[in-house]
Amino acid sequence: MSVEQTDVLIVGGGLMGAASAFFLRRRGRSVVLLERDMIGQYASGVNFGNVRRQGRFLGQLALANRSFALWKRLPQLIDDDLEFIPSGHLRVCYREDEIAELEAYAAAPEARELDLQIYSGRELHERFPFLGPEVKGGSYAPHDGHANPRLAAPAFARAARRAGARIEERCEVTRVQKVGGQFQVTTSDGRRYCAEQLLITAGAWGEKLSAQFGEPVPLITKGPQMSVTEPVPYALKTVIGVYTKHPEEVLYFRQIPRGNIIIGGCHHTQPDMLERRAQFDPQSLLKQMQQMRRLVPQMAKLNIIRTWSGIEGYVADSLPVMGPSGQVDGLYYAFGFSGHGFQLGPGVGDSMAELISTGSTSTSIAPFHIGRFADYTEQQRRAS
Repeated sequence: MSVEQTDVLIVGGGLMGAASAFFLRRRGRSVVLLERDMIGQYASGVNFGNVRRQGRFLGQLALANRSFALWKRLPQLIDDDLEFIPSGHLRVCYREDEIAELEAYAAAPEARELDLQIYSGRELHERFPFLGPEVKGGSYAPHDGHANPRLAAPAFARAARRAGARIEERCEVTRVQKVGGQFQVTTSDGRRYCAEQLLITAGAWGEKLSAQFGEPVPLITKGPQMSVTEPVPYALKTVIGVYTKHPEEVLYFRQIPRGNIIIGGCHHTQPDMLERRAQFDPQSLLKQMQQMRRLVPQMAKLNIIRTWSGIEGYVADSLPVMGPSGQVDGLYYAFGFSGHGFQLGPGVGDSMAELISTGSTSTSIAPFHIGRFADYTEQQRRAS
């Protein structure tokens, strides 16, 4: 069977892979993207849909800002509407001492573009009268918002195809190796591809591929717990999330113009990675409703009409693996976004295309380099 040659091979068809393919084509690189199942099927298509910058690791805000600039012009850029609404994002807390932490974050130089506004006490409840009495303070980001995750990766993939990228779905990679200066990939149906550069954007499965190149990552998988209510009058336009150190209190919700309220948080399940399925635990719904009663009391009686989960990859330090390999020339990674990659997607694709095409990026991604796990790699080597 013949071998197809391309400039860049991408393994993994979530938002990161699809956006990278699009931006690589804009830079004139030939691209083949291989996805084992369907584009955007896993974490990219089932997440909450937060287009949120506030609350991120401060060293990640430059990348988030780059991505936000792209979100604002996506309909013109990719000729598709991802239902992005810059509705504002409110991060609330239940404890007085947490207000000071929100204030410190807002005062950080890295956060200046977010225009954060801190509210507490009476001022908070006058501005957001629907909040429950236990809510003590909040940080409001006026430019953040939300979008529809089900639309994002497929839209970028369509745009990449129109630009000349080859996107292959239902195409499982069975073997990846580097021979000489070329990466060689074989798929389950016997097709073979060859490229000088390889980008791994395989999400929760990214670590299995990086480990094959001698760079294991301490990554675990989790199933997010999502639910959605019946439609009600469109009134809660701001995205709300709880800032807390107590996992059971972590709740977030957003209302879409159709009236439904999408809810996430409070719990995770363990996905079945062999069958590639994740379950929604009924206990999750009880926990969400308990916390919702605390956060916005009048929402506690709404009917839930659907629940779902997905498969997300979480890295031990909650930061992604992004950038060049530390051991193999021409190999690049963008995976392990730990449940907060949706907003970053366009910026990640643009940055990875820049890095692969030029050898550097105008936005710092140094904190995300896989080399930070060198000690873990050595431990794994000794254990084997």
